[in-house]
Amino acid sequence: MDPSALGKIIVALGLSLIVIGGLVWALGRADLPLGRLPGDIRIEGERGSCYAPIVTMIILSVVLTIVLNIVIRLLNR
Repeated sequence: MDPSALGKIIVALGLSLIVIGGLVWALGRADLPLGRLPGDIRIEGERGSCYAPIVTMIILSVVLTIVLNIVIRLLNR
């Protein structure tokens, strides 16, 4: 692989991580109830706890599927 192409890939991945990090940070400050929705399972005991955000994962999956489909359709024009 050409070092120039590898450098471009690394820069693109870095920029993607910055954008994703910014979105996660902004969503965290937006006080959305993600992770506290009805259907998210939280079990706490004396020796530990277990947390499974099932409904949150389903909602994020649907939203990301829609967004990615829109992006792919726009790129294929």
